[in-house]
Amino acid sequence: MEVLLATANQGKVKELKEMLKGEDAGILSLNDFPDFPDIEENGATFAENAMIKARTAALFTGLVTLADDSGLEVDALMGAPGVYSARFAGIPKNDGRNIDKLLAELQGVPEKERTARFRCCLAIVNPGGREYLTEGKVEGLILQSRRGKGGFGYDPVFYLPFLHKTMAELSLDEKNSLSHRAQAFRKGMPVLKELLKG
Repeated sequence: MEVLLATANQGKVKELKEMLKGEDAGILSLNDFPDFPDIEENGATFAENAMIKARTAALFTGLVTLADDSGLEVDALMGAPGVYSARFAGIPKNDGRNIDKLLAELQGVPEKERTARFRCCLAIVNPGGREYLTEGKVEGLILQSRRGKGGFGYDPVFYLPFLHKTMAELSLDEKNSLSHRAQAFRKGMPVLKELLKG
């Protein structure tokens, strides 16, 4: 049985493969569909954007589809960058420039006020029209400079006080055990496994 993860991000594909280890499921991504149309993510929330992506991709491919929308919410920035996390510093999307802009906007904000969270909403849609939505989040602080070489996105500046590490300093196993995406995907796994059984 094949499942589509509606993303071109190979980091996300790798994480999902790890979670579905032992399941008889082939995981495809948007990279496997070169003629896939651009999706306009014009939702006001992560949940709306995830559902837009999942519905569009399930309709286009005829496959059970997972799509997530996730990002960073920084309290001192009134929840920004939020749904604009990937394109915070403009188009084309660039992790380095996004981090630079975030750190510039937080210049002078004391550590205790640099609270933030990663939030992820996962939509699962099967071509027959059944739809599911799950959510995960992880709380942390934004550092003043990057630490760690792993992960992607804002991981190098997102600090987990209870582990004394940034997300970019975690192994893939550690990240998969606690990340916002891992939480949302874990909650969605029973649904996905049920759909895979037909």
